[in-house]
Amino acid sequence: MDLDSSRAFDETAQEAAEHLLEQFWILREREPDKYQMVREREPVLRSYFLEKLGFHLIVHPYFAKLEKIPVRPEPWMGIRDFQHPRDYALLCCLLAYLESKSVDEQFLMSELCEELSAAYPGEDGLDWTHYEHRRALVRVLVYAAELGILQVVEGDVAEFSNTEDYEVLYEVPAVSRYFMRSLPRESLAQRDLQGIAAPNGGEGDAEIGPWRRRRVYRQLFLSPVMYRWQLDESDFAYLRNYRQRIREDIESHTPFQFELYQHAALLTLPERRARFAFFPDNKAISDVALHFGGLIRELVEDEELLVDDRGCVRLTQVDYENLVDACRVRYGSGWSKQHREASVAATAQELKDLLMEWKMLEVEAETGMVLLLPLLARTIGRYPDDFSAE
Repeated sequence: MDLDSSRAFDETAQEAAEHLLEQFWILREREPDKYQMVREREPVLRSYFLEKLGFHLIVHPYFAKLEKIPVRPEPWMGIRDFQHPRDYALLCCLLAYLESKSVDEQFLMSELCEELSAAYPGEDGLDWTHYEHRRALVRVLVYAAELGILQVVEGDVAEFSNTEDYEVLYEVPAVSRYFMRSLPRESLAQRDLQGIAAPNGGEGDAEIGPWRRRRVYRQLFLSPVMYRWQLDESDFAYLRNYRQRIREDIESHTPFQFELYQHAALLTLPERRARFAFFPDNKAISDVALHFGGLIRELVEDEELLVDDRGCVRLTQVDYENLVDACRVRYGSGWSKQHREASVAATAQELKDLLMEWKMLEVEAETGMVLLLPLLARTIGRYPDDFSAE
């Protein structure tokens, strides 16, 4: 390896950083080019992520992984295809089962089901004659295979949804041992997520020194937006005081641009990159979201909607659905058939789910009021003047 190139955060290092940030890990067997890219720029990548975010880079003979630890957990950080707490419990039971197996050892679906039934917590247990229980296990096994912690030797696990007697032959790959994050011994004494995520397992001053910078950088990189009222005041003061330095640092090491407003801070991509999950994506509901954001911004500018001191718009559920309906009247001729024909309530709910995931909307738990957050007005869309629904 060229020592000089390994010290430079060049385009190769930037691309490797993008893959590490976006993926859970990079398996050498599946993506050798990406793995080699990380391996060649390991020193500068390790230094940057540790200094700026406090993330540890692991480069193993089988994989490369950036251990990304959020400041606080958010709903979108769950496993997207999982639908029930049962799925997560089954995943934990599966990982415990794999720990008892040797690398490259093979086992059958029936054996796995028997062991999972014995290990599953709670009084209700598992019943493999129950369709929903089988579907949950299918989701877990598909996820595990896609991630690389299980290897399918023979069979199609989807068939297990139809009958509990269907057999699949699995093999235990070496990387299954490294799925879980290793914690220092002192971290095992922590009783909450905040203690585990804090510096040195909870020790140290979170308001001074590198930990505050790392806390701010983590939120910028791992969250769609940072809202002032959701942060410690010192964090937002840090963003204001060092905004130029933060902007230069982030934009020289990543493809992101740093944006700072009165109530919000975020990273944006000036152009689409396939390796990132971004808003808006190509789903039809994203078109609805862009048009809805444009309508809300217009109504705020015309003072038909009031904005509070945090830059939010408060609506009742009825008012929110009425605005979705008004948006459909104006723009719906160009929407997908699904959203042209769906009820207002159905479209409003799907839109709400999307906006909540991207931190553009919240629902007050106490009152049920819908809060439209500042980021919504930052991402808007309109049809060109010559647009025709035909």
